[in-house]
Amino acid sequence: MTDPRDSLQPKLDGFALVLGASSGFGEACSLSLARAGMNIIGVHLDRRSTMPHVEEIQQKIRDAGREAWFYNINAADEAKRREVLDDVKKRMEGRPERIRVLLHSLAFGTLLPFMPSGEQGADVPASETASQKQMEMTLDVMANSLVYWTQDTFRRGLFHDHARIFAMTSTGSWSIWPKYGVVSAAKAALESHIRVLAHELGPRGITANAICAGVTDTPALRKIPGNDGMIAAALRKNPAHRLTTVDDVSRAIVALSQPCLYWMNGNTINIDGGEAIAG
Repeated sequence: MTDPRDSLQPKLDGFALVLGASSGFGEACSLSLARAGMNIIGVHLDRRSTMPHVEEIQQKIRDAGREAWFYNINAADEAKRREVLDDVKKRMEGRPERIRVLLHSLAFGTLLPFMPSGEQGADVPASETASQKQMEMTLDVMANSLVYWTQDTFRRGLFHDHARIFAMTSTGSWSIWPKYGVVSAAKAALESHIRVLAHELGPRGITANAICAGVTDTPALRKIPGNDGMIAAALRKNPAHRLTTVDDVSRAIVALSQPCLYWMNGNTINIDGGEAIAG
């Protein structure tokens, strides 16, 4: 049965490039954008045990009458990124469609504190705190990769003239969550990258906005220490007294991808049912 909340969405066309397409927000947005009329280019990193679920996602996209081009790679690997986009360009030859939506929904980073427990001078293993390598990896995957995928997509002429770029952020970009410091830095950088992309691509008709979802029960949330407390607080604060869902966010992205919203650019948009206003 069609959800009535989907019924008024105008049809879209072209392709959506979804980074992190096999779970959470990326999965939900892939399906919602497909139902709205878009073909999906899905980038994901999955082991053999989770590939059956990826196949299910692709089948649902095809059942909606759309194409599903999925690539199982590390999205932060420069060579693999270029291979994927070269293949996409080759497959698009002779076709009028281009990438209308690029969604960055990569959630892979370290959840270790900056500082060790105990007193200064105590013999605490370095493994208890975030290392330089872990910080650089987290920032590269969860923030900088947005810039690299955007650059390489643009260089190949794959963007629609009025494309939309979205990146998933969180209130953790500015607030303190236990052991979230490295990811917080990545989310803050991601929002900064969005603002710069909005400024530089705006004259070309391409917009960029960050999407700040409310607390959503996803695999990524379950990895954050103290997530039970975050869930309880969100249920208490949200005017609807429920968590945000991935479908809430995916429907919003379909709406924000409409041609009429060409003047919305460079923002961090809360999709949270009013959770943020409760403090």
